[in-house]
Amino acid sequence: MNIQEFNKLNKEDYIIVDVRDNTAYNYGNIPGSVNIPLAELPERAKELSEKEKKVLVYCKRGEASVTAAEELSSQGIDAESLEGGYMAWLMSEIADDEGTNEEDHKPDRFEIEESIRKKFHKSIFCKFTKAVREYELVKPGDSICVCISGGKDSMLMAKLFQELKRHNKFEFDVKFLIMDPGYSAENRKLIEKNAERLGIPAVYYESDIFDSVFNVEKSPCYLCARMRRGHLYSKAREMGCNKIALGHHYDDVIETILMGMLYGAQVQTMMPKLHSTNFEGMELIRPLYYVREDDIKAWRDYNKLHFIQCACKFTDTCSSCDSDGQTDSSRLEVKRLIREMKKTNQYVESNIFNSVTNVNLSTVIAYKQNGVMHSFLDDYDA
Repeated sequence: MNIQEFNKLNKEDYIIVDVRDNTAYNYGNIPGSVNIPLAELPERAKELSEKEKKVLVYCKRGEASVTAAEELSSQGIDAESLEGGYMAWLMSEIADDEGTNEEDHKPDRFEIEESIRKKFHKSIFCKFTKAVREYELVKPGDSICVCISGGKDSMLMAKLFQELKRHNKFEFDVKFLIMDPGYSAENRKLIEKNAERLGIPAVYYESDIFDSVFNVEKSPCYLCARMRRGHLYSKAREMGCNKIALGHHYDDVIETILMGMLYGAQVQTMMPKLHSTNFEGMELIRPLYYVREDDIKAWRDYNKLHFIQCACKFTDTCSSCDSDGQTDSSRLEVKRLIREMKKTNQYVESNIFNSVTNVNLSTVIAYKQNGVMHSFLDDYDA
């Protein structure tokens, strides 16, 4: 089924299934769709057949969804794939927006800003300002470079800084930077349209990071992240900034804590701010530190915004949703683990978060500080 046919469908006659992983689905999805990751599809096929509806399957670009639809069809389910996948649907949405008569509608950005001040004031803006205040993320005279990847988190962060600037109690400066590490034309267009719709006056910075790491076999994502961080610091300094702001949120923090324990054999967390070791005088801040991802998604959906999870060459095809299950990241596994634990312990997320603020060194075997290892035996007899 192509996107033109999809747009004419009576959606009530179909079950629309997104077979991407949960993280990609949370970044953005077709309204009304359900998320059944490709690896889970065989065991959940029965629940689809019981609903006695046609099934329309999509992934990012309509490649893995073809295999998924064939698998469901082999089990007697009336299923087909959406050509072009989520990206085709997004491009269709952009085309529709461009054809809208703006004189008939109040500009989107003002409604979006109003939602931050009212509907999401307590759940998002107050938590944003709490982190800024408690961790002293913004100080008089700061010039902050808000780094926008194009996803829901960084775009919301940009709007929150604009709102903070309206109420600032002291002088500080905010600049907005969107680095293009080599996005496809479609991804770049989507990011530009969202920035325009949100009223974010961003500076665009071109680089060739994706090309540089494309043929790296071992940990290309880690290398890409390090290179992007370095480019952001460099460009921010060039723009006269002393801080860069990244869009990591509360859920990123608790996942990082568990990942460190389960996969790194260490107790650590994602810090709310850090001094740069390679760019003297520069700092990294994370002002969404207290903001929950579910609240970010609620803000996104309320304002009918659409974003993508990642626009790099590794996930631009559907290689990230292959059926062998080997591409599932440790972060996805931790997300699933937290979700399962929450079923029996509603406080599990806050407990994980608070665990790194309630460390009792008297009951720790050893710890490292400034690169030096300390043992409880050091002063045990004393």
